[in-house]
Amino acid sequence: MAFASSSPSHVKYDVFLSFRGEDTRDGFTSHLNAALCRRNILTFIDDKLERGDEISQSLLNTIESSKISIIIFSKDYASSRWCLEELVKIVDCKEKYGQIVIPVFYHVDPSDVRKQMGTFGDAFVKHEVRFRKGQKMLKRWRNGLTEASNISGFDSKVIR
Repeated sequence: MAFASSSPSHVKYDVFLSFRGEDTRDGFTSHLNAALCRRNILTFIDDKLERGDEISQSLLNTIESSKISIIIFSKDYASSRWCLEELVKIVDCKEKYGQIVIPVFYHVDPSDVRKQMGTFGDAFVKHEVRFRKGQKMLKRWRNGLTEASNISGFDSKVIR
């Protein structure tokens, strides 16, 4: 897939991995990262970053300077504000630069992600309480989940 002419001029990574560390870091994500690295695919995995409330500008720049983003939706993905901010940036890069986005539904139903049901709905109930005054942000997160889950991807219940 060709990138739009407005794509970042400096691509640093072939693939950016977005995932909920507590769910998949030591299992699925580490195996996927290892497989990509064996194929000489330069992958960014955020295993050395400090977590906090605000996503760092350097991480947002890393997403922007990647050719492909793989989003690993797992049961607690939506409970992380950090993951949701990454997701919004990824969707933005897809729209602005034509970045390739590949969703992986790891032991979650794609429709739960799309409609924010199940654990995704539970996470948003908590976000609604915590961020009562952040309705615009919540709407961006919901839209990001819906848009990303509408992209053809991989469902771990269907394929290995």
